[in-house]
Amino acid sequence: MKSHQFKQYSLHPIINETIDRLEFHKPTPIQEKVIPAVLRGESVIGQSHTGSGKTHAYLLPLFNQINEAKNEVQFVITAPTRELAIQIHDEVRKIIHYANKDHRWHAKLLIGGTDKKRSIEKLKEQPHIVVGTPGRILDLVNEGALDFSAAKSFVVDEADLMLDLGFIQEVDQILVKTNQEIQLLVFSATIPERLQPFLKKYLESPAYLKADEQKLSPETMEHRLVPLRHRSTSEMVFRISEAIHPYLAIVFTNGKELANQLAKELTERGMEVGLIHGGLSPRERKRVLKEIQNLRYQYIVATDLAARGIDIKGVSHVINAQLPKEEEFYIHRVGRTARAGMEGTAINLFADSDIQLIEKLEKKGLTFTSYDIKQGEWIETKSWNERSTRKKTESDTEKEAWRKVKKPKKVKPGYKKKLKQEQQKVKKKLNRNKYKK
Repeated sequence: MKSHQFKQYSLHPIINETIDRLEFHKPTPIQEKVIPAVLRGESVIGQSHTGSGKTHAYLLPLFNQINEAKNEVQFVITAPTRELAIQIHDEVRKIIHYANKDHRWHAKLLIGGTDKKRSIEKLKEQPHIVVGTPGRILDLVNEGALDFSAAKSFVVDEADLMLDLGFIQEVDQILVKTNQEIQLLVFSATIPERLQPFLKKYLESPAYLKADEQKLSPETMEHRLVPLRHRSTSEMVFRISEAIHPYLAIVFTNGKELANQLAKELTERGMEVGLIHGGLSPRERKRVLKEIQNLRYQYIVATDLAARGIDIKGVSHVINAQLPKEEEFYIHRVGRTARAGMEGTAINLFADSDIQLIEKLEKKGLTFTSYDIKQGEWIETKSWNERSTRKKTESDTEKEAWRKVKKPKKVKPGYKKKLKQEQQKVKKKLNRNKYKK
């Protein structure tokens, strides 16, 4: 057996062997914090972005606790979208496959859009692990096909997305039917205020664990800023499309109404675009994803659902038609590209209201370059913050000039005007000296 740093957690030998086969050598920052807490039986609120190793942060310690002699549901994992549930289930199956010679663990994937009667049939023998979407799981619990009374742990993955898509009420209804002492593991990219009532209801004193991830995006990634000014969003996305040659580009908006509008306007401009958001029916979403896999579209207009709930391969460009309100959402969006060593480009349309977000991202180490587009060509422009920097410098000179002006002891009529003239002379002199340097 190869050596790896997960040995510090004293996991069962079969889990250590599985970690070797998964080729994990060192825990990621979120795994370092979550694995010990889950093993101690603590309830957890975990905050980390895409690609942080969060899924295995809860899977490894949960698998470590399964009692295969008991044919009952021992842990439940809920995800906001079918696609995400399928991805998690694939990881569960992989662990089961690697441990199969020693253990007979059973898992079931329960998602909408599949035959309910067949699901009920398959649940005659209860699995150790349930992975699924809240709607279908609740359905099967209400039918009496699923029994969670013995479950020791319950995972809510992508909780903020669960909230945005309106599924948190269904999670609530499932949890009411579980053991009151259940270990609750909630993972989310952001912890919005609207999520607090749910967290307070079920978590008495959880371990709040946030990964210290300094590197916000791959080094191979470029972040471009393009000012929107008086121009329409669809016009600018169309101009960007003339200047880039993406393998596949995701165009992000904040909300499904805006996604629908932008997709319609781009189609009217002759672009063939796919559309992905939480308002589509499961069948429609499945159809669009299949068309994306078959390379029918070069551009996909999407909401944040595609940043986390769906895995779209081969994305070379991310275009933020609207910048999100929070830093974590920006990271999730751009995390769709520059994967597996590929280079990636994020192109961001911005307005004055986005300056605060850009400043925060720059403080965290991201570097933005400023561009505009003319006749299908990229034109590098002055830095986005040059005007505010210049204003700050001017105001500093302004203050310094006032300090050097001598105020008269006796006030005469028109003295304010004379003072101002004097201050302007000093200011000009200060500016001349500055440029001589």
